[in-house]
Parts: sequence; structure tokens; C-alpha cells
Amino acid sequence: MTHLQSGLSPETVDKARLELNENPDTLHQDIQQVRDMIITRPDIGFLRTDDAFILRFLRARKFNQMEAFRLLAQYFQYRQLNLDMFKNFKADDPGIKRALMDGFPGVLENRDHYGRKILLLFAANWDQSRNTFVDILRAILLSLEVLIEDQELQINGFILIIDWSNFSFKQASKLTPSILRLAIEGLQDSFPARFGGIHFVNQPWYIYALYTIIKPFLKDKTRKRIFLHGNNLNSLHQLIHPECLPSEFGGTLPPYDMGTWARSLLGPDYNDENEYTHTSYNAIHVKHVPSNLERESSPKYMKRSQSVVEPGTLMREDHRDNENTQPLLALD
Repeated sequence: MTHLQSGLSPETVDKARLELNENPDTLHQDIQQVRDMIITRPDIGFLRTDDAFILRFLRARKFNQMEAFRLLAQYFQYRQLNLDMFKNFKADDPGIKRALMDGFPGVLENRDHYGRKILLLFAANWDQSRNTFVDILRAILLSLEVLIEDQELQINGFILIIDWSNFSFKQASKLTPSILRLAIEGLQDSFPARFGGIHFVNQPWYIYALYTIIKPFLKDKTRKRIFLHGNNLNSLHQLIHPECLPSEFGGTLPPYDMGTWARSLLGPDYNDENEYTHTSYNAIHVKHVPSNLERESSPKYMKRSQSVVEPGTLMREDHRDNENTQPLLALD
């Protein structure tokens, strides 16, 4: 084990070797070969090229050096093409702060049985008068930047669960193809994370329509990891054990506290209506350009109903998609 693998459990080191083709004996050589490719893209400003940073891209692409470099280039190119998204890219930016406080994203403390971190999105919490979709996306990307510092997560990856309960057609109408594509480019094409599954729960019929729109932008590998469960929590539990999930998803854990992840980034006084002075993370992967402060909004109560269900029972009975009781696709 090299110093670049320090802190990893022996089980995770073995997993990296078996699943990602990670070889401690050639690790520095693999990293250097990716770094040597940077000269081929003078149009991109590679603002970080240290060993630990490049390593996460190699892990995300199973040590295919060409694919790892392509992802590295797309990471910085995405930031160059969307400069406004990455101005003041830190937790106490007003837009990012509001999104975090409204639970975008939620992050469970415990990992699943494969060591993956579970992220939650309660779609109905999107107050469109308070948060723009872009600020929600920024909050998700910032959260991933924080989480991906953990080497265990670079190897084990992430799970995303989106609960569409009470998400209205009016809210869905704001999810235009252009902003959905912006999210796909930022998460699928330009970020060094391994997503083991993206799970839709309680989705209404119009979410199927949205999925049809975005499907052409998804890679085959991504499509195979998207599951449309409807209100069938049993199919969700076949892939994510109930003991890993809060009660909203039929799990054995308490209901999810929306402030959990926000407090970890904003500090214990995150409910203070004044401007935050505490910043636990400031991304170094983009050039800092000061942005105009947005008008501050005071926190609102979550719109999500605290519907608690017993493990193994269904969460809703009034959806049109009851017949969709199996995952749409199976994992590789």
C-alpha cells in the first residue's frame, strides 16, 4: 500500500484492486501518464493536478488512463463553460446556503452495505420562489466535492434516492431540457464519482415523461443504474437494505432530519437568519470571482409531509404507477 492509499481499510484496498484495477505498484506511474496528457489540451485551465486529485479520476474510470484524462478535462471545461455557477462556490454563498438548508441534498450518516454514501432528494421541497434549480445543482456539486475527499467513497461510490411524493406538475414544468442537461453534464460527464444506483420513488406519470426527455443524454451505464420503483418499497429494499434507510423509505432508521448535512457544512448556527460567517469548505478547483450577494430569505418550514411508514409497507396508495412494482433495470 502506498501513501496515496493510506487510511483505506484492507477490504477497500482489495476492492479497488479487483473492481477498479488499482495496482499499488504502478499507482504513481498511472497518475503521471494522465498528467502527461494535460499538454494536449491547452484550451483548458487545469487548476489542480496533484497526485491525490488525479487519482480520484482514475478510480472513477477504473484506471483507464485515457478515460480518466477525458473526465479530468471535462471537469475543468464544465467549470470554464459555466463560470457563473462556480462564482463564490462555497457553503455560505446565499443561493447554495438556502438549498442546503432546504435539504438539497440530504446525506445519510451511515453508508449502505456496500460502503456507499446515500444521498437523498425530496423533490417537493423545491420552493421555486426561494431556490433556483441551478443553486440546487450547485449545492449538490459542492456536497459531492466535500464527500469525494473521502478515499473510501472514491472507491465505494454513492447512491442517490429521489422521492417525488407531492411533486406537482407545476414544479415539474420548470425542469426544462436545458437545465436537466446541465445537471447531467455536471454529474454524469464531469464529476469523478461512482454512482451505484439512482432510485426514483413515488414518481407521478409526468416524471416518466421527463425521464424520456433526458434518456438520450444518459450513457448506457447510467441508464442501467436508474430504477423507477413507483410506490413499491419492496423493490427498493432489494437493492438498499431497510436498516440503511430512514422511515420515509420504509427503513428502520428515524425520519431524516433536513438540517443534518446543512449543519455539517454551515456550522451549528445554520438557522441564524443573518449572513453566515462560517465556511467549512471552499472549492479550490475554480478561480474565485466574487459574486453579487443575493437577497437573503429567511428559512421556511419544509413542505415535505413527515410521512412515516412501518418497514416493508408501502408509502403511498394514490399514485398512477402502482403497476410499476419492479426496478426498471438491473445493475450490471
